[in-house]
Formats: sequence, C-alpha cells, structure tokens
Amino acid sequence: MAVACKTRQVFGILSIGLFLFLVSAGAFAQKAAKQMSALQTSDAMLAAAKGEIQEVTIGALEKMLKANRDMALIDVRTRREISVVGGTIGVHQNQNIPRGWLEFRIGDAVRNKDTPIVVYCGTNQRSPLAARTLMKMGYTNVSNYAGGFFEWRKAGLPVEVGDKAPETALFSKPVKVADNVWSAIGATAPGTYENGGHNNNLSFIITTDGVVVVNAGDNYQLASALHDEIKKITKQKVKFVVLENGQGHAALGSSYWKEQGAKIIAHEDAVHELKERGLDILARMKRRMREKAAKTELVMPDIIFAKEHIIELGGTRIELRNLGPAHSPGDIVTWLPKSRLVISGDVAFHQRLLPLFGHTDTKTWLETWKIFEGLKAKIIIPGHGKATTYDQVTKYTQDYLVYLRAKIGKLIEDGGGLKEAYLIDQSPYSHLPTFRQLAKRNAGHVFRAMEFE
Repeated sequence: MAVACKTRQVFGILSIGLFLFLVSAGAFAQKAAKQMSALQTSDAMLAAAKGEIQEVTIGALEKMLKANRDMALIDVRTRREISVVGGTIGVHQNQNIPRGWLEFRIGDAVRNKDTPIVVYCGTNQRSPLAARTLMKMGYTNVSNYAGGFFEWRKAGLPVEVGDKAPETALFSKPVKVADNVWSAIGATAPGTYENGGHNNNLSFIITTDGVVVVNAGDNYQLASALHDEIKKITKQKVKFVVLENGQGHAALGSSYWKEQGAKIIAHEDAVHELKERGLDILARMKRRMREKAAKTELVMPDIIFAKEHIIELGGTRIELRNLGPAHSPGDIVTWLPKSRLVISGDVAFHQRLLPLFGHTDTKTWLETWKIFEGLKAKIIIPGHGKATTYDQVTKYTQDYLVYLRAKIGKLIEDGGGLKEAYLIDQSPYSHLPTFRQLAKRNAGHVFRAMEFE
C-alpha cells in the first residue's frame, strides 16, 4: 500500500514537471514566434522604405558634392559608432545627426525644405528609413546613398576620423615641421570627447638646454599624453609652456605642466580672461570630457608680459610677441627668427573657417595682420591645421575678413538689416570645415560691429 502511494506521488510529481515543461516550451515558442514576426516586420518596413525613396550611387554622390556646395550629406550613425569604425565621409557638406535624433535636429541643420539631402549609414539599414522620414516631414529633395560609409572608404575617397591616434589621448601624434620644431596637429572639428579635446595644435621647440611647449592643452590627460610623446623624441626637460591665448584648449592643461616644474607664460590679456572666465571654461570642459577631465584644475601663469617676452634657451632665441588684437584676448605669436618660423596661434587660419567671437574686432585684426605680414615667415604653424605658407593663411584669414567686411559694408550702405546679413554669399569658403556652424554667425557678428564703426 505504501509502495503504491509513493508510486502515485512520483507520477504526480512527474506530471506536474511535464506540465510545467510544456507550459515553458509553449511560452518559449510564442516568444520565438513574436521575435520572428518582429524580424519579418522590420524587414518589411525596410523593404517598403526602399520602395519609396530615391537612391544614388557613389559616382552620382561624388558629382553632387562637387556641383552643390550647399547640399546636406547626413550620416545617421551614432557618434560612438563613427569613432569606433573609423570615421565619416570627409567633405564639408557632411554632418552627423544620429537616426534617433533626426526628427528633432534636422530643422537646425537644413532650414530650406527644398535643399538637396543625401542620407547614409554603414550597412544601408537605417538610412532608407531616415530618407523616408525626411520625405514625410516635407523635405522635397531627399536621396539615400545605399553604398554607405564602408563603400566610400573602400574606394579611397576622403574620410574624416574622430581620432588618428586611438592609443593615446592625442588626436594625432607630433610630426616634425622643421629642425627641432614639432607639432601635434589637432582636429579641425570642435573639441569633443572623442578627440580628447585636441582640436588645436600643440607644438614644441627642442633646444640643447630644454624644451618650450606652445599650448598647455585642453586638459591634464591631454598634456600628459603630449609629454609622453616629447619624451620619446628628447631627454630634455620641458622648461616653459607658452599659452597662445586664454582659451581652454590653450590653457587648461597647465596644471599638469606645473606639476612637472615648467613655467607657464602668457600675455596679460589672456591672464585676465582666465581670471574672469576660467572657472566657467573649466566647468564646460569637464561636462564635455567627463572622466577624461580628471585632475584638471585652473592655474594661473607664472610669467606675464604685455608686449614681448624673449626666451634664450640652449642657443635658441624664441620671441613671444603680441602683435595687436586678433581672434582672442591675449593672442600671441611664437617667432623663431633664425629659422623664420612662426607658431601663429589664432592670429592665422587656413584649414577651417575662422570663428568670430563677441570680443573679436575684425577691423583691428586686419591692422594686426600687416604687422604679422612684416615677419616674412617661411613656415607658419597656425592655431589649427597643418603647417603652411603665408599665402595660404592670407587667403583664409586676411582675405576672408576683407571679403566679409566688404559684403557687410555694401549691405549696410544699401539699407539692409541683420536678417539679410545672414544670407550673404560666403560660398568661396564653404568647403572649409565648420562653415555650416560659423558662416552665418560670423556675418551677424560683423554686421553688428560695422553698424557702429
């Protein structure tokens, strides 16, 4: 009797177990069916989108980009993805609006709904959906580049990368510009988490008695990474760090260099800028760089000068000069008379559209330019972009300022207003990085200034 009872208990337990198994298997099957249904739905959505949109080939896209400087090429991948997989298409019309933010940000990027727009991604899955979305929003000239970034890169066409030296905090490693002069060229884009805040040039001069660094860098970590590269090239200690102005990417790395025993040198106007706005500049950098901002603190320069400061080091004469007002408070140039090389800082631009800030006086900048021209430099390391010649920086600094001021002057003479200033034709400079972000803002700044000249 006891055996029979135990047998019924065992069978009962087995029955319950079998029941639970069948329920679980059924639930699993239902879940799998739902997933398959969702997969089929996404495939159907993608197929439907492709049936409604217009696609362009790589050849057609190349022609469009050459023929239309005002078109918009939109990479709908995430910034993280772009950084990890090796960049984005390197043309001035290109901009990044992640697919998840497209509906919210497209209005700021493309104001005229008839503007030609081409969207792309990496594997042609998000961009067809993005193209259809823009069409539904009323944009009338939308295409999808189906080949995407990977086809473009494989074809050897221009690519812009977020980081050329991923193994270091630097955007790119130092390159030799002249005898004993090196520069780590920063990104032409604004400072970002991905490029480590390295969007300006960090240069250094090696002498037999020490090293002079020009620009402290955007943060402690970036300054340390630059120092690591310097130590690979020379055993000489860094004795001086020169701040080309009071901007964050020139000055905030000073806390690292002071720890190394270097003396920080800056113009008095740059020091005033750091005292007045330094904590705000530091706070913005910390929000942008997050953990990469660790150990960065605001410190003040040790040596402050008004017009000129001379460094005689290891038989090398290095002249720090304030030539007059230019782009930013405290702008200086670092002049090496023997080699006729100048580290111009933001007095001269050539590979990005120069930005005009509230404190920038374009009229006095042009007066300062005449003194800069008098240096007769053979090699120029600008604040941003590769080392170049006087002709190049003249074209994109002096000539741009003259061009824009002439256009604004004519507009004011004809009774035009600020609204018309934003529409002034600046297309000769539209191939430059940051054109989309800065051109209209620059026109507005010049208009407001020239109204009262």
